[in-house]
Amino acid sequence: ARELLDQLRPAGRDLNRLIAWLARSTGSAVRLQDARGHLLAEAGERPALDPAVVADVAAGRVSAAALQDGTRHVRLVGIRHPGPDPAASAVLAVARPEPFDRHTTDILGHTAGVLELLLRERELAHAGYRLRRATADLRLAILQLLMVEDTVSARRVAAGLWPGLLERDTARVYVIEGTAAERDRLADECGTATSGGALVVRCPAMDEHVIVLGAATEVEERLRSLVAVRPGTYLGGSPRQRLALTATAYGQAVTALAVARFSPERAAVYAERTRPARLMDPAALHAWSAAVLRPLDTLPYHVRAELLATTRLGLEFTAVSTAKVLGVSRNTVRARMDRVAALLGADFSALAVRAMAHIALNTEAAHGPYDTEGNAPATPTGFADLLGGDALRAWAEGLL
Repeated sequence: ARELLDQLRPAGRDLNRLIAWLARSTGSAVRLQDARGHLLAEAGERPALDPAVVADVAAGRVSAAALQDGTRHVRLVGIRHPGPDPAASAVLAVARPEPFDRHTTDILGHTAGVLELLLRERELAHAGYRLRRATADLRLAILQLLMVEDTVSARRVAAGLWPGLLERDTARVYVIEGTAAERDRLADECGTATSGGALVVRCPAMDEHVIVLGAATEVEERLRSLVAVRPGTYLGGSPRQRLALTATAYGQAVTALAVARFSPERAAVYAERTRPARLMDPAALHAWSAAVLRPLDTLPYHVRAELLATTRLGLEFTAVSTAKVLGVSRNTVRARMDRVAALLGADFSALAVRAMAHIALNTEAAHGPYDTEGNAPATPTGFADLLGGDALRAWAEGLL
């Protein structure tokens, strides 16, 4: 009894160890298999078993069976598992040259009870692992919906498990970098630190990154505190953005992460730099962007949003990284970008064309669709005109 109790200690819960102990204690050959006949553990020479009897015991039609095969005596015991899946049951087979006396039968019966506990614990551990994987996949799906501006579907998916998580229209995106080996622990610590108030996702593109999307102001404070006590960990964050601009916020967080690697605090928030687009006439820039993207206006809204979100990411990251973040193949990324290029009549292999497309896409993302009612200029502004302003020329001279 004491030896069986030792098998239940946290450090001793091992099917192979228990089966080996049973074989030594009873002088038997022992085999443990699941209902499908797959080996779980064995000790000694494998006994020859009658498939029909094993099937009856595995299915629960017979709880136990005693057989004599020439010079050997065989006992079969069914290990039942509660639950709807009959395949979770197991069959314990014990074969020995001597008949089973009462003492050996008692050992076998008590061992079957311990095996039931160990198998149940293992099944619960596997179920917990599957649940954690499913939850992680669901979080990633929500993030990918936000990346392609499908905020309605993202909120519907999140509402069941995380009520209120996306109820605000704006949020910040953070990227935490550690090591690939410690990422799972880091993700768990991020979830604990934010108390379920943020979307924590293991980055599908970078094995060292954890992505956190949160709307509450205290999320950043808690993540900074977490990074402060974990050497070799860095935090990059975005400014507050609309949920539809999650892809933009992600790019900003990655940029801030590069700064954080050289910061004493190992944390940085994206600082808006003076970009050429900020020195252009806003109304003219908005109208020009609308004119550039007008060929896409004939597409259904969800298709247009998906194409534009993919192209924005594809112009900033590689096709492989974009594909991993969005949960699609790189061929899909390239196909979407090729479709946008064809509709716009653009060649994305040319750097100047990529820059123009990047400005047009980011302008619409920041300001929304252009309203042409009463706002259209009499003469459409060309890109060269946008670049010819005094403020932009002064900025360019200073930069050079």
